Amino acid sequence: MNIVIFGPPGAGKGTQSNFIVKKYNLFQLSTGEFLRDEIRKKTELGSRISSIMNAGTLVADDIVSKLIENVITQDKYKNRIIFDGYPRNLIQAKNLDYLLKKNNQKIDLALKLSVSLETIKKRISGRSVCSICGKIYNDYFKPAPIESNCCAPKYLQKRGDDNLKVATKRFETYEKSTEPLIEFYKKLNLLKVVNGESKIDHIYKEISDIISLIEG
Repeated sequence: MNIVIFGPPGAGKGTQSNFIVKKYNLFQLSTGEFLRDEIRKKTELGSRISSIMNAGTLVADDIVSKLIENVITQDKYKNRIIFDGYPRNLIQAKNLDYLLKKNNQKIDLALKLSVSLETIKKRISGRSVCSICGKIYNDYFKPAPIESNCCAPKYLQKRGDDNLKVATKRFETYEKSTEPLIEFYKKLNLLKVVNGESKIDHIYKEISDIISLIEG
């Protein structure tokens, strides 16, 4: 089974993808993580990607497409992928459909996490990561423990693109670019909309119920 899960930056795609991967033995293909990994490698491409992401705009389709195809063509991932945050526009959706058919695969389900701009602002601007253990916290929804040697304030870091200005720009860009994408998956009878503002475990249960119906 191949699944697409999408929603604005900060909607919780990564969190839900992690749950789905563990339960259904899938591989999580996170384009955001792939792009950040390229940045960490400090390559020329990584430098270009960093400038684009910090400006709040989307990375060019040809860059992302190359990363996607490298995974799709590997047998161990065949029909076992959850696409986390990709595609983000109609061109990417059609390109993904082409790449999958080229490798005798298809999308079985498209999940949309619906979240408001105000919630996204809090999720992104309040987000921080412990530089020691990698745990993710949020000032509004999940503050780091007050007494902790590992996750103390001095060890908490914010990503360069985690600020209100960038969050708003990315949300607006997302909304505009994904409108035709929603129609694309609707016409294919693959789209399921999930309330991304519910509690994490409630969202996961709703998604699990949807997947169970598809599996039969």
